[in-house]
Amino acid sequence: MLMRTVKHSPTALPWQRHPGKSLRRHAGSHLLDSAEVAQFDRLVHQIHPQAHHVDADRIATLARWLLDLPEAQAGTLLNERLARIELLRATLVDPDWAPGHDSREPIGKLLAYIDQRDGQGMIPASIPLLGLLDDALLLELAWPALQVEAEDYRDFCDYRDVAQPQGDGAQRRDAWIRERLEALALYRHHAQVNASHYADSGQPRQSFRIS
Repeated sequence: MLMRTVKHSPTALPWQRHPGKSLRRHAGSHLLDSAEVAQFDRLVHQIHPQAHHVDADRIATLARWLLDLPEAQAGTLLNERLARIELLRATLVDPDWAPGHDSREPIGKLLAYIDQRDGQGMIPASIPLLGLLDDALLLELAWPALQVEAEDYRDFCDYRDVAQPQGDGAQRRDAWIRERLEALALYRHHAQVNASHYADSGQPRQSFRIS
């Protein structure tokens, strides 16, 4: 695995892994449609087959939790996730990047849902705050299947901005891979040297004792 620049990860949404005992069907004042919820669940699992199951009760619980937060905090939580949209979109349009079919197809499906012209989706976009919840939830649940592609691309962009490699897209990607592999080899070399120094140091003459 290539060494990547560490980025802040938003706090996970409190998504219930198992269905609750109640049968809530409202996200705020919006009545969730069972067919639209089932369609949303299918989409999530088309992108990330190992994702948690989606049902109306868990969506309603998440919506109530979000509405109970201070408005600024709730907006920040959503925007942290929605910021990933443009990163994913860039992976498809950047001429220097070439995602494989295994990444291009699921990213395309996610963006198609988010870019719906009518803004309806599972929760209408016209509803303040909650209108962004289904987009943010889709990103949250599907992210593990898209994360490697997105983080590799972000790291490539960081490298490209600093190193400004010459050539076409393929040559720039090759330069990025070489640089990251060299950095990884150097890291492993230092780790081995440090480990050997520790091994050669021997055992302390007297063990620590707690009285």
